[in-house]
Amino acid sequence: MNSQRHSPTSSASDARFGRIDWAAVGRDLGAWGHARLPRLLTAAECRALAGLYDEPAHFRARVDLARQRFGGGGDYQYFANPLPPLVAQLREALYPELARVANRWNDQLGRDERFPPTLRGFLKRCHAAGQQRPTPLLLRYGDGGFNRLHQDLYGSIAFPLQVTVLLSEPAKDFRGGEFLLVEQRARMQSRGDAIALARGEAVVFPTWERPVESARGFSRAVMRHGVSRIEGRRMALGIIFHDAK
Repeated sequence: MNSQRHSPTSSASDARFGRIDWAAVGRDLGAWGHARLPRLLTAAECRALAGLYDEPAHFRARVDLARQRFGGGGDYQYFANPLPPLVAQLREALYPELARVANRWNDQLGRDERFPPTLRGFLKRCHAAGQQRPTPLLLRYGDGGFNRLHQDLYGSIAFPLQVTVLLSEPAKDFRGGEFLLVEQRARMQSRGDAIALARGEAVVFPTWERPVESARGFSRAVMRHGVSRIEGRRMALGIIFHDAK
C-alpha cells in the first residue's frame, strides 16, 4: 500500500493549526454554539481521506443509516487503530485548545470535572472506563441521503465538543447537505442553524450540551446535530475525541 497516498500528512501542519484564531473560536462557540475552522484540509488531503472509504482495512465497523433508522441514503465507517496519520494529527492537535473551552464550560455550569490538557491523558480516562474503540469516522451520503438529529455518546465518558470536516466540493459534488445544529433551552422553542461548509472547512460544535447565559448566570442547552437532504454525493470526516465501549 502506498502510505503516502492513503495516509496524507502536511509539511505545513504547524501553519494549519497556527492560523486558527482560538479566541474567536471560543467566542463563537459561546455566542452561537458552533465555530468554523476555514481551510483545515487541502483539496488533495480531502480527496486522499475520501479515498480510504473503500479500503476495509482502515475501519473497525460500518453503519447503514437507513437500516439503523439514523437517516437514509448513506453510511459511515469508524476508523480502526492505528488511525491514519492525518486523522490522528488532527485529533491530537485540536484537543488541547478545545479542552480549555470545555473546562471553561464546566466552570460556567458549576461542575468540578476537568479535562486533561492532552488527548493522551483524556484517552487514558476513557480506556479506564472500558471505552477503548476509536470513534473518528468517515461519512458517505448518496443522492437523497440525510442524517437525523442525534448525539454521539458512546459511554459514561464524553468530551463536550467535536469536529466535522467537509471532504466533498459543494455545487460540484452535491447540493443541499447543510450541517444542521439544533439547540433546545429550557422553556423555549428550539433554535436551529444550517451551516454550509466549503471543502476542507471544519465546524466545531457541542456533542450534547453547552452553557448559555441566563438571568441567573448560566444554564444548560441541549444540542443535537445532523445533515440535511443531499442531491449528489457528499463525504465528511468526523473527529470525536472520546473513545467508545
